[in-house]
Amino acid sequence: VQLQASGGGLVQAGGSLRLSCVASGRAFNIYTVGWFRQAPGKEREFVSTISLSGFRTYYADSVKGRFTISRDNAKNTAYLQMNSLKPEDTALYYCAAGDGGALYTPRTSDGYDYWGKGTQVTVSS
Repeated sequence: VQLQASGGGLVQAGGSLRLSCVASGRAFNIYTVGWFRQAPGKEREFVSTISLSGFRTYYADSVKGRFTISRDNAKNTAYLQMNSLKPEDTALYYCAAGDGGALYTPRTSDGYDYWGKGTQVTVSS
C-alpha cells in the first residue's frame, strides 16, 4: 500500500489543522493507521493510532484532548484533526499502515510496515 500525507502548513498557536493520509494500492480497511511526528534533532515519536474499523484509538499524552484521529475506509483516507496547536507540535508528520488484525494498534514505529512521506506542520508562537 502507498500512503500520501497532506494538510500540513503554518499556523499560529491555538489554531487548527487537519491532516489527511490517502492510501492506494491495496484495500485500506485491512490496515491499522498510525500518525507519528519528528521534530528537528529529535527522534520520531508516536502521535495516534486507529484500528481497522475505527473502534479503537490511542493518543500520546502530549496530544490527548487536542488531536482526534479518524478514518473513512470508503475513501481510503485517515485523518488527524489537530486543535489548540502549540509550538511544540511543530514537526514533520508521517502516516503509517500496519497489518495485524482487527484490534492491532501499535504505538511504536516498528509496528508499521508502510510509511508515507511526511507533511510539515509549523506552529508559530
